Amino acid sequence: RDDSISLIKQAMRELMIDEKRFEPKKVLGTISRLKGDNLTLNDFRETAGKEFYPSIVARVWERYQNLVTKASGFDFDDLLLESVRLLKRESAILHTYRQRFRYLLVDEYQDTNAIQYELATMLAAPANNLSVVGDVDQSIYSWRGADFENLLRFEKDFPGAKVVLLEENYRSTQTILTAANQVIEKNKNRHDKKLFTKNRAGELITLATSLSEIAEADYIATTAKNLIKNGAKPDEIAVLYRANFQSRALEEGMLRHNVPYQVLGTRFFERKEVKDLMAYLKAALNAADYASLVRASGAPARGIGKVTLAKIAAGERASLTGATASKVTELYQALDKIKLAIETKSTSEAVKLALQISGLESKLKKGSEEEVERYENLRELVTLATKYDHLPAPEGIIALLEEVALSSEQDSLNEKKEGVKLMTVHAAKGLEFDYVFITGLEQDLFPHAGFNPSTGRAGEKDRDEEEERRLFYVAITRARHKVYLTYAQTRALYGSRSVTVPSEFIFDIADDLIEATEHHSEDLPNGGKSYLPDVFI
Repeated sequence: RDDSISLIKQAMRELMIDEKRFEPKKVLGTISRLKGDNLTLNDFRETAGKEFYPSIVARVWERYQNLVTKASGFDFDDLLLESVRLLKRESAILHTYRQRFRYLLVDEYQDTNAIQYELATMLAAPANNLSVVGDVDQSIYSWRGADFENLLRFEKDFPGAKVVLLEENYRSTQTILTAANQVIEKNKNRHDKKLFTKNRAGELITLATSLSEIAEADYIATTAKNLIKNGAKPDEIAVLYRANFQSRALEEGMLRHNVPYQVLGTRFFERKEVKDLMAYLKAALNAADYASLVRASGAPARGIGKVTLAKIAAGERASLTGATASKVTELYQALDKIKLAIETKSTSEAVKLALQISGLESKLKKGSEEEVERYENLRELVTLATKYDHLPAPEGIIALLEEVALSSEQDSLNEKKEGVKLMTVHAAKGLEFDYVFITGLEQDLFPHAGFNPSTGRAGEKDRDEEEERRLFYVAITRARHKVYLTYAQTRALYGSRSVTVPSEFIFDIADDLIEATEHHSEDLPNGGKSYLPDVFI
């Protein structure tokens, strides 16, 4: 993968395409997805037309493929794509491999894409001695190109195929499995099955209601701490969330109660987009902070190169002319506006304005799903900033910058592999734990509202609703002994606190499987309200 990204970057340099504007990893991911859909470059060109981003991808794809060929190599996707082309072209080779592999077994069949499906069916013919193992209810990777229809239509593709339902579960208690069955049975695109176990019925599922996301994190941290005190291993406790931005409050809760934890993925303050926005704040406050200026100049890309930045560092800004001078002036004007906001506005308002003035908001909110997730993380940073709104300007921003610096330092000092695991539900696929917390069970968060890149608005029906339900099914079946479902009655998003609606998934589970509790800690800062004004939207 690293070699492929290096070649993508080389192709973009040769084509003079700014990799700060078009992220190489994203371009490679698009090409990979298209190859997985069994599309050639010429196929893609016919469908892409004259649209801007697809035309960029097509140009990079062509140059990238030339570089791969020049190196006498294949990337991972080519190994599949070229194998299928070879077998289609050379019947003798296809016959040889069909004779060599008389019986085929494919695992995780619900996650196969178009090219993998074609390869498997080609090799299996004509004898069709093909066995596949899969679970449509755990198909959660459509955004990677996985097509669970491959599994659903298996009996049509291979008439007479024998279907064996593996319904006995050896991991979870019957209580957990009954709840999982009740949730997933509402999906229509699936094979009908019901999980059961010979294990004990087990404990009821705990549903914990908290006043806010801060109180929710407090409940999770204190409960995990008590579990550990009573003999549970920290590594056998998992805290799952739907969106990455949720990790910030959860991490704070763990730190507040001295609970050892490990984030699977990137910690909140180490995320690129968070560092980018912090760079604008630091550069605006301190004109001598060259490192922050350099970072800000490239996020988003402004066409300001290394030579220009070197001249600025040498105090030769006045020597800049033409378009270069205009770009630099625009950057400094943005920093001046941010500085004014820092000196005159509340902390959260200043961060919100920095997000807008920097151009990060307009770039991310209408981008890919990954970019929208980054935008959500920056909105969470605005929420964090409300903690310092009681301080006069610019003390609040300075305090925020200090917290970020100290948190990063503490993360380095406390780098441990053991601890409660914090991760997205997607990252939890294939894992299992004794105790599982499923957090943020609020409508439009889990299930996620989705985000329409063309309008920049959330809540539009652009996400597969059944996949959201499958995602919850995966989450609840990670647990061996006990499941905790948590939600906040109010949640702070982008500096405003709104009343939430409990997730529909909660109501899918029968009342006799649930024990309800409420958690409104009085020991939390500002009563668990995260210093937000009592404004409900």
